[in-house]
Amino acid sequence: MPQNDLIVDSQALLDARELGNGATRRTALKAALGVGYAAAALPIMAQTAVKTSADGLTVGEVLIDVNGFKMPVYRAAPAGKTGLPVVLVLSEIFGVHEHIADVARRFAHLGYMALAPELFVRQGDAQSYGEMAKLIAEVVSKVPDAQVMGDLDATVKWAAANGGDTSRLGVTGFCWGGRHVWLYAAHNPAVKAGVAWYGRLVGQASELNPKQPVDIAGALNGPVLGLYGGADTGIPLDTVDKMKAALAAGNAAAKASTFVVYPDTPHAFNADYRPSYRKEAADDGWKRATAWFKANGVG
Repeated sequence: MPQNDLIVDSQALLDARELGNGATRRTALKAALGVGYAAAALPIMAQTAVKTSADGLTVGEVLIDVNGFKMPVYRAAPAGKTGLPVVLVLSEIFGVHEHIADVARRFAHLGYMALAPELFVRQGDAQSYGEMAKLIAEVVSKVPDAQVMGDLDATVKWAAANGGDTSRLGVTGFCWGGRHVWLYAAHNPAVKAGVAWYGRLVGQASELNPKQPVDIAGALNGPVLGLYGGADTGIPLDTVDKMKAALAAGNAAAKASTFVVYPDTPHAFNADYRPSYRKEAADDGWKRATAWFKANGVG
């Protein structure tokens, strides 16, 4: 993984240790690294600022076949409804913990089928790692972009066969997942719109990550709204400017894409289980995200 991803994501481990109310170091590590769908039972995760109920929803894990591999996906959707617009929810490097599941439930209450796939699961179990460097080296850095694109394609296919209307397809994601929002918007012609929360935009090419968002910016299938923090030390504002220039030189969807940069706001400002959380920016970003989807045919 490029160094600037290490900078912006490793802070989560420190953030979790700073949380109080008697949380143990073990519990803090679990919160930082992701604890799957049982996360709500942990004391530290109970401190999330936003808690969305499952009332009226069908929620929980489904297993989606990807060329014979059973990938776990958190699904949240209005109970008993079909023909639902679909939103893919892409996690931070810590996997689908309670905050990501909560975001999926928020979308479900608005009438969406929200699907949050565990995109690291082939490489290892992030929950079993107590050292950030090992998590990065042994799991996250080994995930190829091509694998992620294939997993998301399989998720969309599953949605179409299980009550989703994939002609109304959106994708949103946070940090690591925010980067992949841009990539998937260029990969899948069915994507109507994307919302990328503080995802890295530039970086060095590698065998597993051959292109960065700035490289594919001109060929988006649907416009992307970028929500970024002006005080994000891992994503300098000059990289946002580079992305804006690439979008301006691109196709119609690229030109229709836009950024909102929140002044004096850090990375992970929507992560309401971390000290980086900024309620005003998070609330504004959520309103903009849902409006963006509706304005662009997702909803």
